[in-house]
Amino acid sequence: MPLPMQFLIRAARVVDPASAFNGQVVDMLIGNGLIQQIGVNLETNATVQVIEADELHVSTGWVDMRVLAQDPGYEHKEDLTSVCQAAAAGGFTDIAVLPNTQPVVDAKGTLGYVRRMAEGQVVNVHVIAAVTKKAAGEDFTEMLDLHHAGAVAFSDGTHPLQNPDLLLKTLQYLQPVNGLLMNRPEEQLLTSFGQMHEGVQSTLLGLKGMPALAEELMVERDLRLLDYVLGVEHGAWSMESEAKSNLEPLSPNPHAPSSTPPVLHFSTISTARSVELIRQAKAQGMPVSCDVAAHQLVFDDSALAGFDTNLKVNPPFRSPADVAALWAGLADGTIDAIVSDHSPQDAESKNLEFDQAEFGVIGLETVFAAVMTHNQDLPLTQVIEKLTSRPRQILRLLPVHIAEGQPANLTLFDPTATWTYEHTLSKSKNSPFLGQRLTGRVIGTVHHGHFNKSV
Repeated sequence: MPLPMQFLIRAARVVDPASAFNGQVVDMLIGNGLIQQIGVNLETNATVQVIEADELHVSTGWVDMRVLAQDPGYEHKEDLTSVCQAAAAGGFTDIAVLPNTQPVVDAKGTLGYVRRMAEGQVVNVHVIAAVTKKAAGEDFTEMLDLHHAGAVAFSDGTHPLQNPDLLLKTLQYLQPVNGLLMNRPEEQLLTSFGQMHEGVQSTLLGLKGMPALAEELMVERDLRLLDYVLGVEHGAWSMESEAKSNLEPLSPNPHAPSSTPPVLHFSTISTARSVELIRQAKAQGMPVSCDVAAHQLVFDDSALAGFDTNLKVNPPFRSPADVAALWAGLADGTIDAIVSDHSPQDAESKNLEFDQAEFGVIGLETVFAAVMTHNQDLPLTQVIEKLTSRPRQILRLLPVHIAEGQPANLTLFDPTATWTYEHTLSKSKNSPFLGQRLTGRVIGTVHHGHFNKSV
């Protein structure tokens, strides 16, 4: 049950570089959905609920940019209520849901259904609308209508845009409304019937591989198309030749977050070359961003030796060198956000031979713990940035700050606590982390005037 409308967060360390209290251990009095007071040893009374824990930390509410909610159409795998409960348990106050439902979110009617079902949930649900009808990659949706109806971004979600002309025209179409195109890079003709990353491990296991080249070609293609659109319309960018310019950084810190929202966002990149291509594009000042799924930071392709279908994902787990490059991309700011890539699949879709099983894992409840358990020296402030301010900037969401008088949109967590992930609030159970001991625990979220305690 939600706690009373007024409560006190006791002795929490603030992790919010934009706050005057960043790094300080403070008390926060929350009432009527607002941060009413911040200080040390604040007085309270018996009517105020006190929230306290060892090593308690507080940040602005976390944002997940890539969630497959499966509602409408596949509610037996997940629905909007269960996905929101799982999100809150994982520390998220905002999620962006993909359009790959049945029907696809390609018209105002379906978008309106999702927004109505999201009313009153414990997290804010932001809808990503489809670029093409039925996400089939053929005919455009009415993107302007969908934008005005509340779509936060546009993507065909689990279906990468294969047609370069569609992608180019989408970039042109969205520019007047400051819209965002999100695309998962994959040349599907190179990955047909693929089961895992193409390499030594796929050869040893006898599984058809999905080459890194399939992702990297599309990253390069999309960057060149963006360069063409912006070059033609603004004369602002040039990617004529790596040899010509050697793509030298244009500033001492080319990977610092830009105040200009990106135009093109790459979802769930997974290879070292993809990281480098995006790093080079950012060094030239191109308005691009990207994210990585938390599970891609944990596993490499050797994890599939046991043919566990809960480890079958797309993009696939890559080589150890690729994983190291992803961590490096997070550290230098090339990778902007960490996402769950939450993809619920029922037992009938996973309890099959490996080559017959569906791709995907659930991850909303374990994003933070997965990153902290396997952290490769990424400072906590940067981990939190990838879950808060950067995804908010990319999605054009209103900024959230920890300050008196501001709305209380907060995540409470202990970065050092260990715990066992024993059960999930998702309707589906396809997680490789179930039963594992993890480090980094979410205490709960403060949102809509209530404290939502994590189970």
